[in-house]
Amino acid sequence: MSPPETSPGWENSIATEDFYELDFYAWVQQQAQFLHARQWHHIDLPNLIEEIESLGKQQRQELRNRLSVLLGHLLRWHFQPQQRRRSWLATLRVQRRDILRLLDENPSLKPYLEEALADAYANGRDLAMGETNLPEATFPLGCPYSLTDILAKDFYPGEPSDLLKG
Repeated sequence: MSPPETSPGWENSIATEDFYELDFYAWVQQQAQFLHARQWHHIDLPNLIEEIESLGKQQRQELRNRLSVLLGHLLRWHFQPQQRRRSWLATLRVQRRDILRLLDENPSLKPYLEEALADAYANGRDLAMGETNLPEATFPLGCPYSLTDILAKDFYPGEPSDLLKG
């Protein structure tokens, strides 16, 4: 596959490694074409390795981000019961489903959950503090919930809520 049209034959004068810097999307398409054609000598191996490694890092980051949002909403739900909204309930459900789907699609992330929880809780705590304007001391320094509870579809900390009925 050739890069997007600019001037005819411009890609022939550019080294594959430079192409990576100039037009990433076109570089990806080109690398895919080389792989399909088994043209191993054309593959930009150093950059391809870097990109494949970054894909794994993105999955870990997505897990941390989703846990952060989930934990922030669990803290809000727990420590600000008078402010609960259906949108909070929806966010809790969506984040749980998405985390479980991510783990089903990437089972090798499961051992990383405990490590991710520590980072995610710190972020979730910050999110909850920012959203509630409650004093920092309101929120425990360490995560007060187990991973089992965090991911359980029927876990809602704090006092019961009418939003959970029906």
